[in-house]
Amino acid sequence: MPYESYNGINVRLRYILKVTISRNYVSNIVEYQDFWVRNYTPAPTINNSIKMEVGIEDCLHIEFEYNKSKYHLKDVIIGKIYFLLVRIKIKNMELEIRRRESTGSGPNTYVETETLAKFELMDGAPVRGESIPIRLFLSPYELTPTYRNINNKFSVKYFLNLVLVDEEDRRYFKQQEITIYRLQETS
Repeated sequence: MPYESYNGINVRLRYILKVTISRNYVSNIVEYQDFWVRNYTPAPTINNSIKMEVGIEDCLHIEFEYNKSKYHLKDVIIGKIYFLLVRIKIKNMELEIRRRESTGSGPNTYVETETLAKFELMDGAPVRGESIPIRLFLSPYELTPTYRNINNKFSVKYFLNLVLVDEEDRRYFKQQEITIYRLQETS
C-alpha cells in the first residue's frame, strides 16, 4: 500500500478489503470493509529555514522568517516578522494555513483551496524596527501529509499565508509552501 489514505474535498484515496464466501447451493456472500492506511516518514535530513522579504515600494517593507520548511503533523511553526519600513496604517496581521488540493492534469486540472486555520499575530499598527514572534501549533488542525502527484491523479499541498490588513480593509499577503509529513510516534 504505497499511498496513505486521504479523504478530501474532491478526492478520496481508500483501501478496501473484499471478502467473498463461495457457496454451491445458493448465491455467494460478498462483504466490503474500508481500512485506513498511514505511512510514516523519517524526519528530513535537510530542513532549511524560510527567509523572505516583501513590501510595497516606499510604503511597507517586512522580512519574515520561519524556522524550517518541513513540519510533522504535531510540530510547531516558530518564526519572526521584522518591520523595516511602515508607512501605511496596518490594522492587523494574521497567519493562515491553507490546503490546496489539485485533481486531474494539464488543462483539465481542478484546484480547490481551503483555509484550515487563521491565527492572529498582531492587532494594531506596528512601528519601524518592531519584531513580532510567531508560534503556531499544528496539532489542533486536521492536517494530512503533503501528497505530490499521487498516481498522476491528485496532489495536496500546504501553504503558510501571511496576511496584513490596513485600515481601509485592503489585504496584502505573501504565501509560502511548506511540506507536512507524518512522523513515527514513539511510546
